[in-house]
Amino acid sequence: MSYPRLLSLDKISGSMFLFGPRMTGKTFLLRRLRSDLFIDLLDPEIELSFSRSPVIFWEKLRALHKNNLVIVDEVQRVPALLDYVQKGIEEIGLRFILSGSSARKLRRGSANLLGGRALDLRLYPLTNVEVGKDFDLNMALSYGTLPHVVTTFLKGKVDDVRRQLKAYSTIYIKEEVQAEALTRNVSAFQRFLNVAAQMNGETIEFASVARDSSVPMSTVKEYFSILEDTLLGDFLWPWDRSERKKARPKFYFFDCGVVRSLQNRLIDPPTPQEKGFLFETFFYNELKRLRDYHEKPYELSFWRDGKHEIDILVTGPRGPMMALECKTSTDTISDATRTAFRKRFPNVLLFVVSLEDAHPRKLNNGVVILPWRQALNTFLE
Repeated sequence: MSYPRLLSLDKISGSMFLFGPRMTGKTFLLRRLRSDLFIDLLDPEIELSFSRSPVIFWEKLRALHKNNLVIVDEVQRVPALLDYVQKGIEEIGLRFILSGSSARKLRRGSANLLGGRALDLRLYPLTNVEVGKDFDLNMALSYGTLPHVVTTFLKGKVDDVRRQLKAYSTIYIKEEVQAEALTRNVSAFQRFLNVAAQMNGETIEFASVARDSSVPMSTVKEYFSILEDTLLGDFLWPWDRSERKKARPKFYFFDCGVVRSLQNRLIDPPTPQEKGFLFETFFYNELKRLRDYHEKPYELSFWRDGKHEIDILVTGPRGPMMALECKTSTDTISDATRTAFRKRFPNVLLFVVSLEDAHPRKLNNGVVILPWRQALNTFLE
């Protein structure tokens, strides 16, 4: 079982990088394209051959013709190939799709990133739109939406889903961190990863993470950058840029199932408190994925003013345009928070994104409560 993806590669005429976390379906998507040369660097023999003699890649390119399409899967495994990719574009007029789960090794190795000649696209876990009628929100909150996880869950094989997710962190450490030599101290990174997962969706205090994981604070910041570069998660910063140097960001992992696996919580259903963080994580990731797929020029942040906070603030080219507070119960925004927000942003739309409500409601204080699907649709309008 497979689902049509919102990201359509066959409609793009130029060259591109396609980055995405492991197991999001990059290889499956690439193999459906009609290419003139497909290089699979996940194959150990092929990787070894090109690592020993990258010029072989150039020899293959020279046998092709203008506008031929070349696909290189997991290009970060042999960064030296990028020099020949640039020659292929400039001297032959070839098109390239280069996939990977991280640009970190390419950047750190001063690899040629083609000087802006290639688009930079992202592939994420499945969105609710892509899964369509099969989408189950409880599944998404408990086990995430990695394609293989979704299809396994829908077959009723929940134990297999848990095994897949438990294996994810092991494979990530082995193939993304250890094999790519992103850090020398793998055991310290593993401790950090476990602590970072426990703080998913919360304000990050680097000193606290350092203390709990027995890792220096400077190393903690470096480890968070590894998580970002390998697309395992990203920071959500406060809106006020003038405050960012001293403000504390939040960190969201890219998938609810993966973060629950790292938290060792897959066996039990989410607690009410956990469900709140998971719903917020799910909704933030849906916004980010749909924004990128639909090429919306929006920036996501959160708003904080003393004790008052709104989960997500959407900023467009003309400034803040929409604020979204995620709720898993029938609760709404407190009057104090609403008043503080309205004082700062009198004309910005303010919504409560509801897990429970099936229909929109408008309260006497002007706050509009939207079912989560409708909130996503409003975001895209």
